[in-house]
Amino acid sequence: MKLAIIQYNAGNISSVESGLKRLGASAIFTNDPEEIIAADKIIFPGVGAAGVAMDYLKERKLDEVIKQCRQPFLGICLGMQLLCKFSSENNTTCLGIFNEQVKKFPVNLKVPQMGWNNIYNLQHPLFKNVEEDEYVYFVHSYYVEKSLHTIATANYGIEYSVALQKDNFYAVQFHPEKSGKTGEKILKNFIEL
Repeated sequence: MKLAIIQYNAGNISSVESGLKRLGASAIFTNDPEEIIAADKIIFPGVGAAGVAMDYLKERKLDEVIKQCRQPFLGICLGMQLLCKFSSENNTTCLGIFNEQVKKFPVNLKVPQMGWNNIYNLQHPLFKNVEEDEYVYFVHSYYVEKSLHTIATANYGIEYSVALQKDNFYAVQFHPEKSGKTGEKILKNFIEL
C-alpha cells in the first residue's frame, strides 16, 4: 500500500510519520500532484494559520489536486479545517470539501484548547475499537460546529465536531499521532479502511 503525507508549510509531519511507524506503516512526504493522486491513502496534517497554508496550496495548485482525490483521505487538525468551506481565521476561503465553517472559540474560553479531552458520539468505522469518552490530544483555537458530516463530538465550553466524513474524505480536529493507544487505533482504522 502506498501512503502519502501531503507536505506543505504547516508543521507536525514528522510526528505523523512517527505515529505511522509505530503501526509498522511507512509513508512518503510529497507535494507532487502525481504522487498524491497515485497514492492508495492520503494524510493531510497541519499546524499553523489557515490563510498562509491555503496560499501555499493554491500557489502549487495542490488545492485542485486535493479536490480530485478519490482514495481515502484524512485531514488532521489544520488539515480538517482547510477541508471546510471557510475559516474565520484571517477570513480564509478553504477547500470546500465539507460545507462547514471554521469559527474561533468564544472569548470566554482559554485558547488554544491544549491538552486531553474526551470524544463521544462515535459514529463511523474510523472509531472501531475506540470506546465512547476516550481521551485524545488537542491543540487548536478554532472549531467546526456539529453538522450532518459530524462523526464524533467533544465539548470545550461548547459542543463541536471533532471528526467529519463525506465520501472518501475523513477529518479529525485532534492529533491521533499524539493521542497514545487511542490515536493509534484511529490511524490503524484509517489505514485499514
